[in-house]
This record gives sequence, C-alpha cells and structure tokens, in this order.
Amino acid sequence: MSAEYEILDSGDGRKLERIGPHLLDRQAPQAFWTKRLPETAWREADAVHHRSEKGGGHWEFRKEIPATWTISLEGLTVQMKPTPFGHVGLFAEQTAQWRWMRERIAARVATGATPRVLNLFAYTGLASLTAAAAGADVCHVDASKSVVDWARENAKLSGLEDRPVRWIVDDCLAFAGRDVRRGRKYDAIVLDPPTYGRGTRKEAWRIETDLPRLLRSCAQLLTADPLFIVLSCHTPGWTPIALENVLGDAVDLSGFELDGGEMSIPQKDQRILPSGYVLRAVGRG
Repeated sequence: MSAEYEILDSGDGRKLERIGPHLLDRQAPQAFWTKRLPETAWREADAVHHRSEKGGGHWEFRKEIPATWTISLEGLTVQMKPTPFGHVGLFAEQTAQWRWMRERIAARVATGATPRVLNLFAYTGLASLTAAAAGADVCHVDASKSVVDWARENAKLSGLEDRPVRWIVDDCLAFAGRDVRRGRKYDAIVLDPPTYGRGTRKEAWRIETDLPRLLRSCAQLLTADPLFIVLSCHTPGWTPIALENVLGDAVDLSGFELDGGEMSIPQKDQRILPSGYVLRAVGRG
C-alpha cells in the first residue's frame, strides 16, 4: 500500500500495523478470523492499544517511541500521534478515495476552473490536503479544535500551508445550515460521518437522525454543475445501498453516476481487511 504503512497481520479483533518505523497493535473489530503470524511476532509491537468499556482507552508502550512522528503517504507528509481512542491520525482505507478525488479535481482544474470542495468531519485533513494539492479551493470542517490544529500541521509539513484552505472548527450540521443561508456553493462535498459524536457546543450527533438532515443541506450547497460527492461510513449496516438510499432522499441522483463499494486495506499476507463503506457520486456534467 505504501512504503511507510502496511498491515502485517490481522485477526481475533486486532491488526498489526507498521506505520513508519513503529509497529502498533490496535483494534480491528471486523477481523473475525484467526491471526496468521505467531504470537512472538505480535509481541514485537512497540505499542498496544487497550479499549476501555467506558469509551476511549489507553496505550501500553512496550518500547520507547516519540509522542509524534511523520510518514510520507500519497505525496503528503503526515504526522502520526497515538491518541487515547486508539487513533493515530490516519484512516488508510481512504487512500483510494484520495486518489480518485485527485484525478477528478485535476481534470476540472485543467479546464481552467478552480473547484470548491467542502470536507465535513474532515479529521486530520488528508482529503482536504489532497484536494488542495490538486488545485481546489477547500473548506475543511471538524468539531474538534485539536484535530483541526493537527490538520493544519499536516498542511505545514506537506508544504501546503499557503494553499487556499479555510480551517473551520464547528459542528458540521450547524455549519452546513449557515452556509446554505449565506448562499455559498461547492462543486464537491466529502463526508465521513461518525456513528455518534459531539459538536463544538456538545451538540449530540446520531447518524441515523442527523445524516439525512445534513445531506439535505448539502444538496442546497452543490453548484448547478457538481463535480462529485464522496460519502463514506464506518457504521455497521450503512452499506453502499443504504448510503445511496439516504443520499437519494436529499439529492436528485439522476444527475450523477454512482459507484459504491466496501473500503478495505490490503495486507502484506495478501488478505484484505474490510474497513467501512463508500458511495461516490460523479456529476454527469
């Protein structure tokens, strides 16, 4: 997948990843099968994440590793940082989406246009930076200030700090509603909503009730000649068919070509780790 990221093994609800120079053992709830590597290989992990029944969790550091380090991925320099929730700043299953977006944005830029891209639940900014590097004007929105700061650091590390990116700390549903009232329009919208979450003012987010509302706002934010919508999800049951049905309630999909599937990460042992679902809608214009 990358010279600096690979999954060495998975199974029994875990995955063994090499991220840059460090070996991490993290949860992979979808890995129902049996591990292939011996336990001696798993015990070589520099750090192991343990989830708490109350949410979050903690890392068991078996070797001394820095608080942060960087890797190169898809032309970006990305800061890795183990968090209490077990995240490190990267959802590797999105790599295919970044490549797909890059091609379509570059094609639009080649016509002399500057696409405007809205990235909601934008996390550490790898989709935002991919779009910006391809020539788009980007609006990056996430409710977590620390995560937006992390994304801005990734922009700096990647030499993209001067690209046109608006960094917004806000509740995505509230922000989209305000942008509708402001009359703003975007050529492309990227969303990776969580199952549950909290906004900047502790607003509760539940995907089954709030995603349909958000998509209705997104429909009003699209330009008359939209480039694409990318809607991905890690919530069980939210398959490409479900995503298409929910998106179709808000957006007239007759103007789009649809492509949906399962996100996944290829492993070093040739097995594939499933990692959520995605629906990509390409404007026919």
